[in-house]
Amino acid sequence: MEELHDLYQELVLDHSKNPRNFKKILNCNHSAEGFNPLCGDQITVYLKLEKDLIQDISFLGSGCAISKASASLMTTALKNKTTKDAFSFFNKFVQMVRGENNQGTNLESLGKLQVFKGVKEFPVRVKCASLPWHTLLAAIEKKNGKISTE
Repeated sequence: MEELHDLYQELVLDHSKNPRNFKKILNCNHSAEGFNPLCGDQITVYLKLEKDLIQDISFLGSGCAISKASASLMTTALKNKTTKDAFSFFNKFVQMVRGENNQGTNLESLGKLQVFKGVKEFPVRVKCASLPWHTLLAAIEKKNGKISTE
């Protein structure tokens, strides 16, 4: 169990301090802003979609280590995936961090994102981890306005 805790801390700290895909895609055709008023996390997700393929994905924003690491790992996992894949990842990830029934869910398909499994033990942090994902869906669906975790 301690190995998993150490891996979690190492991966989250690395992606928080050195976030991947932390930039604005200049030729993006989808974007959305998200805000977590409880923690102060703010994020904008940028997508370049070609039909249903996520050709490029990035984010900008500020917030706690968990939200930044979640966004970084999310963008890494979803680049060159379909929007259908993104919805599948979203459902698995959100169920995992909420601690909802994962009996039939294949968490291995989440790859490194599985390190967020322990977030369910800290309910206040669930919103931090899931904010990038809700913002991603809003970007795909071209929803107007700022997405909030409240």
